[in-house]
Amino acid sequence: MSTLLPGLDGQPRCRWCASAPEFLAYHDNEWGYPVSDDIRLFEKLCLESFQSGLSWRTILAKRENFRAAFAGFDFRKVALFDEADVLRLLQDSGIVRHRGKIEAVINNAQRTCELVETEGSLAAFLWRFEPEEDAVAPQSRSTSPTSEALSKALRKRGWKFVGPTTVYAFMQAMGLINDHAAGCVMRAKAEAARAAFRRPS
Repeated sequence: MSTLLPGLDGQPRCRWCASAPEFLAYHDNEWGYPVSDDIRLFEKLCLESFQSGLSWRTILAKRENFRAAFAGFDFRKVALFDEADVLRLLQDSGIVRHRGKIEAVINNAQRTCELVETEGSLAAFLWRFEPEEDAVAPQSRSTSPTSEALSKALRKRGWKFVGPTTVYAFMQAMGLINDHAAGCVMRAKAEAARAAFRRPS
C-alpha cells in the first residue's frame, strides 16, 4: 500500500493525515518541524504518553483541554501539583482520566526541572539524540536505536511513560527526524526547516 494520498489541493501527502479531518492541518503545519521550546517539547512528551493505548485523534481533539488542565504544560507549575490536583484532574472529563498517566506528567515535570538545572534546557538534552540520517524508509518502523537510547536516558532520570515507541512518535512530531513519506509535499518543507534550525546546546 502506498504511503501517499492526494490532498484536497491535489498534492501528495502522508496517507495517515487523511484518516481524520483535523489531521491535515496538524500534518501540514506541525508534524515533523523542529522545535526548541521547552514547554512545547514537554507538552508533546506528555501528550504522547497519554496517547499510549489510544488514538492520536482522541488526544488531538482534547489538546486544548489538556493545556487548560495542566497549566499550559508549564513544567515548573505542574511540578508543584499535589494529590488535590490529581483528584481534580481525575474529575476532568475534558482529558484522559488515567491516574497513572496524570501522576506521570507531574513526576515528569519535576524531573524536567531537575534536568534543566543540570543540562541547561530540556531542548538541549533532547536534541543530543537527533539521529544521523539512515537508509530506513520513512514511516517504516515505530522505534529506532535513538528512540530506545533516549527512552532509556529519560527513564534512568526517573521519567515515566516514555517507552521507545512513545519517544519515537515524539521524535517524529518534533522534527528530530523527518519522517514525512518520500514524495509527500511537506517532506521538503520540513527538511528545509530542519536545515535552517539552530540546534540548542
